[in-house]
Formats: sequence, structure tokens, C-alpha cells
Amino acid sequence: MLIIVVLLFTTASIAQKRKSQPSIISGDVAISKYHDREELEKMHKGSLLQLYNKRIEVIIRILPNIAFATKPGVTMASLGIPDTKENRAALEDNMEATTTYFENTVQFQKIVLPYSDKNDLISAILFYEETLKALHTYEDFN
Repeated sequence: MLIIVVLLFTTASIAQKRKSQPSIISGDVAISKYHDREELEKMHKGSLLQLYNKRIEVIIRILPNIAFATKPGVTMASLGIPDTKENRAALEDNMEATTTYFENTVQFQKIVLPYSDKNDLISAILFYEETLKALHTYEDFN
């Protein structure tokens, strides 16, 4: 009985020490709906600004990493990248830099973007969405 308790305790403590590997692309970065011009023209500018910033976020978080992954859930281990302290630190630094860049971009957009022309904003959203749709065909280039 004592052996079983010791084995359970050891297994539990080892499992707690191991951190699950973070995904290269965050799971909350996705586009749930694409739009057409007519639909966007019916929206208020405030909604368009939010939509624009969400598209910027997805582009910032996905495009620099497409050589590794185009969808959430891919980890360094699943790509065969050794799980070393140096590699984990590099991934964490990259994720932190991406978050900082996105936050700074949104701060700038909140100040300047409301001055943009609604038609230009719609065109930009449509362009970003077409760019993101192209990610679905990325594997065709392999």
C-alpha cells in the first residue's frame, strides 16, 4: 500500500512540474465570419473599427508564423523542435513581442483610425479578409 501511495505522489508531482507547451499560434486568434462590401456598408463606423482591429490582430499573430503553422494548436514539439530552455524562451519572447506590438498598434488605431474614411476602412477590412482567406490555400504551395 505504501508503494502505491509513493508512486501516486511521485507521478502527481512530476505531472505538475511539466508545463504544457504553448501553441505557436494562440487558440483565440481566428476569424469566425467573413463579410462582403454590402454587409459592411450597413455597419456603423464603431463596429467597423472593431472589426478592422480584430483582422489586424489575426494578421499580426498568424502571418509571421506561417512557415510553422497556419492554425492554432501546433507546438514546437509537434514540429520536431527540441524542447529546450533556449527554444522555450525564444517562443515566449516572440509571443510577448507580438502582444506588445499588437497593443501598441491598437492604441495608435484608437487615436487615428476614427478619422479614416468609412469606404477606405471597408476596403481595408475586405483586403485583410481576402488575405486571411488565402491562409486556407497555403498548403497548396507545399
